[in-house]
Amino acid sequence: MRRLILAPRWLQFFIVVLLLFGVFFRFVNLDRKVYSPGEIDTLLRISGYTSTQVKQQLFNGRVIDKQAFAKFQSLNPEKKLGDTIKSLAIDNPRHPPLYYLLVRFWVQFFGDSITTIRSLSAVISLSVFPCAYWLCRELFKVPLSLPGIAIALLAISPIQIIYAQEAQEYILWEVTILLSSAALLRVLRLESTQLKEESYILNWGIYTFTLVLSLYTFLLSGFVAITHLCYVIAIAKFRWNQIFQRFLISSLLGFFIFSPWILVILANQSSVLFSTEAKIQTLSFPNSIVYWLIQTNHIFIDVNFNWLKPLSLIVVTPIFFALVGYALYCLWRTNHEKTWLFITSLISIPTIPLLVSFRQLDIIPYYLGVQIAVAYLLAIQLYNGSISRQKTWQTILAVLIIVGLFSDTLYSQSYTWWSKFSGNNHLEIANIINQAPRPLLISSDAGNNSISILTLSSLVEQNVLFLLVQGNNIPKFSKNYSNIFLLNPSDTLRKRIEKKYQMNISIIYHGEYSSLWKLSK
Repeated sequence: MRRLILAPRWLQFFIVVLLLFGVFFRFVNLDRKVYSPGEIDTLLRISGYTSTQVKQQLFNGRVIDKQAFAKFQSLNPEKKLGDTIKSLAIDNPRHPPLYYLLVRFWVQFFGDSITTIRSLSAVISLSVFPCAYWLCRELFKVPLSLPGIAIALLAISPIQIIYAQEAQEYILWEVTILLSSAALLRVLRLESTQLKEESYILNWGIYTFTLVLSLYTFLLSGFVAITHLCYVIAIAKFRWNQIFQRFLISSLLGFFIFSPWILVILANQSSVLFSTEAKIQTLSFPNSIVYWLIQTNHIFIDVNFNWLKPLSLIVVTPIFFALVGYALYCLWRTNHEKTWLFITSLISIPTIPLLVSFRQLDIIPYYLGVQIAVAYLLAIQLYNGSISRQKTWQTILAVLIIVGLFSDTLYSQSYTWWSKFSGNNHLEIANIINQAPRPLLISSDAGNNSISILTLSSLVEQNVLFLLVQGNNIPKFSKNYSNIFLLNPSDTLRKRIEKKYQMNISIIYHGEYSSLWKLSK
């Protein structure tokens, strides 16, 4: 570890350059991507409206234009801060309010364009670098080389760039995970020194504060808290001692401060269990395993080519898993138990439960643990062994940098990505509708259609009209429209329209999440 203290000048230079590249890719083309369902939900929370209010005001059987959607996707003077909290509590209590309050304050000062809203996540993502540096210092007790490599990998990691440009709370959650973890390791380290009682209270108070921030950012912070609990129990050798007692008091205080939102969740259990977002993001167990394998690749490379996915699983995934496995092995062989135990706990404990009931984009602790472990492996291999061995690992580092930057470049120039889910389908559907003269789009509020319509309203041209109904009510429209489309119609609604208007309805686009049908005489 002594040789990890100072990095050579060439490595210091590369770390700075990669950091600059990482900052650039976090802010470039923020307005280029289509909305994801989660971002549409963020816009709705900013407006202060609930999904019920959206359906009441839009899905009323009247022909409207895209301007009717504006107040549900921007800051509304009629709605206050309390309406944002209320809409979350009623519609989506699985998302605590901290990020949504921050973004509402942000748009009040800087405007509510999508560039401005996404820029908040990009700004927050810059905090990842000092927080990761602090955590690595607490883990490895080295000031520059290893934390520098970890920061460089985080800077250009494709999955990190995606989070940094998403108008959702994931990047803020990542920052709070790093903060709470570093704060815990710091207070445990200081417990071994002779401190005054006031110092203990302050240090544990800092940990409590960071834990509360994490809980109010994302519900799955509870798994991170369980990780910290298991770690403290392990280093305490399963004994009830002063450290464990203080940790327990600090954690219970954190959950007590979070208890008001726990009550909100309990009062709205149906919203948590049956929300549209939960239906979209839940995977079967085999698919969750495949997703986990693919996401491990995305830590290092992400080119988003569908035809490459089978090849990626067969060829690329074993390579990266071998790299991660060897990194964890070296971590175990060359470090104190407190170090490797924390990283392996961060990787495994929050991840394993999600493989049974899996939600996409929720394995950030896994990403962080893997990237820190790989950074440690690279740091020790760049200095140890023969010259040829060092050059081999320099080549591996260069390859990771090249594929990372290549992935970031592709992402920055793309209009959509795998992380946008149904937004990918909406972009193609909007292109079809925009090319048609005098189009009318008909849809109902069934399933996920309200989110789909809000997404499409931001993609279509001004001349596109909408006719939205509730349930399977038959819409009333004139046959004079040149092109009449149906979005995600139920079989019942489709047959009722065919029967009443004596028109044929045929599918013209079928995607993973959405379908578009066209009426013809």
